Amino acid sequence: MKVPFLDIAGAHAEIQDQLDEAVLRVARSGSYILGPEVEAFEADFARFTGAPHCLGTGNGLDALVLALKAMGIGPGDEVIVPANTYIATWLAVSFCGATIVPVEPLEATHNIDPEAAAAAITSRTKAIIPVHLYGQPADMDPLLQLSERHGLHLLEDAAQAHGARYKGQRIGSFGEAACWSFYPGKNLGALGDGGGFTTTSPELAARVSMLRNYGSAVKYEHELAGQNSRLDPMQAAALQVKLQVLDDWNARRQAIAARYLGALSASGLVLPAVPQWADPVWHLFVVRHPQRDGFRARLEEAGIGTVIHYPKPPHLQGAFASQGHARGAFPLAETLASEVISLPVGPAQTEAQTEYVIGQVLKLA
Repeated sequence: MKVPFLDIAGAHAEIQDQLDEAVLRVARSGSYILGPEVEAFEADFARFTGAPHCLGTGNGLDALVLALKAMGIGPGDEVIVPANTYIATWLAVSFCGATIVPVEPLEATHNIDPEAAAAAITSRTKAIIPVHLYGQPADMDPLLQLSERHGLHLLEDAAQAHGARYKGQRIGSFGEAACWSFYPGKNLGALGDGGGFTTTSPELAARVSMLRNYGSAVKYEHELAGQNSRLDPMQAAALQVKLQVLDDWNARRQAIAARYLGALSASGLVLPAVPQWADPVWHLFVVRHPQRDGFRARLEEAGIGTVIHYPKPPHLQGAFASQGHARGAFPLAETLASEVISLPVGPAQTEAQTEYVIGQVLKLA
């Protein structure tokens, strides 16, 4: 049996007629920059997350950059980020000219450690960016308390957490703002690149609205030094279709994850830990194996697709060599990078495929 890591085309097949209609509608509309399709999706996604405001952007990285710029963060400021995350979180800070301050994750969840974040705060700290990694919420209450106590911006990187809940509330409206990626492989993925920004602040919403559009609220009048990063109407129309099935597709991921957690408890793998207050949406199902590469090769030979999220932490990437973080600077992040492997999970995955994965993992781990 072949089990792809993620079968996007298989999931799309269920809604292909609606996707085709949405794309054709935009193609025939004559309106190709912002406009009613983007506004409709923004309104619906804002309602979905519980945030009063949503703005579509060109991609998830741009959403983070625009949010930080709207918060006034720049050179001389420090931003606390997880050492264990995709590089986009770090890149957004560096693009703004601010100083990246990495902190180790919690070993159980791989998410940012609030105590480590607290210890990293200085007089120059201006923001904390928790990442809801793998679709599992970070522990927001202590981070909210930290941000309030020290007067810091709290910006959620929710690129992998569409629909996840923290203590019953959907991710996206806890801090001042949250940033989203609609990359095709996400739980809510477009047909190309796309991103979004949700916020409880009308002032931030107004600034991001201008910053994504050349710094302009009125055509040919530019109040801010902005950029061009607008969600494409065709992507917005496709996202609108997929938003209607997101809860159902997330429920399928959750059922697969529950089956894995039950059946693989004796596998010897380190399985994901889910705090009582978390309701993850399982963008990724990440396990740990001390000889990860050999295990992965055996799974691939058995026809099971896997991905490593992520094989090298940001502090060891060439892009950040100038920061001078030597190997061993963030030992837990480095250990995770050497042991993690993501098993197949997705809305098109069948029960037979899930059972095959379980059987092979038990056999090959």
